[in-house]
Amino acid sequence: MTCRNCGTEIAEKALICYRCGKATTDPRIKPPAEESVFAKPRRRLWPWLIAAGLAAAGLLATWTVGC
Repeated sequence: MTCRNCGTEIAEKALICYRCGKATTDPRIKPPAEESVFAKPRRRLWPWLIAAGLAAAGLLATWTVGC
């Protein structure tokens, strides 16, 4: 069998060409979208504000009970 990309003679059962590294067959699964894999999704700010408010309320309650 010859590589479709570079024309090198490769084994019949080869999955990729040893010379150019391209796949010998078409993918069975659709590749992911052209988005960056390193892009992080935006997170909402309000859960952090609620957590900070509860922590502040707990500290204030501890301080007032201790006095």
